[in-house]
Amino acid sequence: MNRRLTFLLASCMLFIAAPLYAVEGTELLQQIDRNLNPESFESYRKIINIEPNGRKKEYIYFTAKKGKDKIAGLFLAPASDKGRSTIRLGDNMWLYVPNVGKPIRITSLQSVIGGVFNNADILALDYSVEYNAEKVEDLGNEYLLCCKAKTKTVAYDRLKIWVDKSKILPTKIECLTEAEMLIKTLYFKDTKDFGGGIVRPSIIETDSPLYKGYKSVMIFAKIAKREFSDEVFTLTFMPNMESLLK
Repeated sequence: MNRRLTFLLASCMLFIAAPLYAVEGTELLQQIDRNLNPESFESYRKIINIEPNGRKKEYIYFTAKKGKDKIAGLFLAPASDKGRSTIRLGDNMWLYVPNVGKPIRITSLQSVIGGVFNNADILALDYSVEYNAEKVEDLGNEYLLCCKAKTKTVAYDRLKIWVDKSKILPTKIECLTEAEMLIKTLYFKDTKDFGGGIVRPSIIETDSPLYKGYKSVMIFAKIAKREFSDEVFTLTFMPNMESLLK
């Protein structure tokens, strides 16, 4: 009788612990989101594509984000791309090219700049919007957070996120298919104080086994809290994105 009671108690404890563990992972993922960015903000980035022969192409990109599912961007350089703008509303993305005159639908796996970063990387939403935390492993100085996409429209079916325990910031993210084939790796480097309580990596580098020898780098020059009107995230506003620059 005692052995049966012990077994039942152990089974109950496992049943209780499972959802608590899942909540812990969800809270960790949400904390990573807020440590990387405020919910609504502006940022200035340089994005560099590096080819195997060492040739580079650089872009300067302004970003406006509001809430969890609205993000817009404007290319400031090079001159050939200046004035191009992008918006993302949930899973839907558009590109505006001045001499075309109307927004064009784009997808998350395409890239408006070429290179290893795709549109989902450039117009990134909070991780907790697109992913569920499935498992957390304690690695000593880091956590390993395993996540699964909430829908089939998300660019990567699975993420493995290595998290610095002391800062609750990612150090590396592996982006995987459903079969756990590696698509790309993101490396988070050079943590910087941007002011306003924002302390986060200022550099994200990426490489991919699908693009051998190629590398892309994202360098954040400024991130600051800022509120935007809903009008900013509409197709009709895309030609006027430059009016947001201070």
